[in-house]
Amino acid sequence: MSTSTKEKSESSVDRAYGIIKEMAIAYHFKPGERINEVALAGKLGASRTPLREALNRLVSEGFLTFEKGRGFFCREFKPREIFELYQLRSTLESAAARVACELASDDELAEISRFLDETASDSPSRSIEDLVALDEHFHEHVMMLARNSEMLNVLRNVNARIKFFRWIDMESRRQGTQSEHRAILEAIAARDPMLADERMKAHIARRLDQITAAIKEGYSRIYLGSQEDDTGRAAVQTG
Repeated sequence: MSTSTKEKSESSVDRAYGIIKEMAIAYHFKPGERINEVALAGKLGASRTPLREALNRLVSEGFLTFEKGRGFFCREFKPREIFELYQLRSTLESAAARVACELASDDELAEISRFLDETASDSPSRSIEDLVALDEHFHEHVMMLARNSEMLNVLRNVNARIKFFRWIDMESRRQGTQSEHRAILEAIAARDPMLADERMKAHIARRLDQITAAIKEGYSRIYLGSQEDDTGRAAVQTG
């Protein structure tokens, strides 16, 4: 295989991977739905080989599942799995907050403080997607203060896998999130690792019953949205 052909193949895989990953994160496929590879290849304008590589990559990262002889599937809503991902996130981020107390420079902390100031207003026009993105920005920047790229990569994977639930969660927590972020940053700036750890864990903690309720809400949104789409298509077809 020539260098240019190899680069083109890798580019096709990356493109398919990025698009399908976003579809999986937002549950454009229904939970447990089998992925129609032929239809998906046609939709993306991709050949089957790079598509398969992209799908296998997403299986390895936990966004899809694979059953031998049956194919690829959208991941199911499993309360215990989401609970464990939140536990992992809490462990990673509380450790990062402790290390940041030692390693973070004053300039770095001032930069995060300015970010919180600039994004403090809770404008009604700010979408839930925007709020989740700002939330992820804060947490990933705290993780960067720990100077550990492997921990950051794991956190980004966890954040992507729980993003759908953070969209749901953010609607009920949008008022308190900013003040909790500020309290975490103040503990780090005070160089108090125990307090930073405690505040980060309290901020992230989710009970299993809270996650179960979010999953029920998630099912409602996915299937209600699907019904609305079907109604819209029917109106177009009969109008």
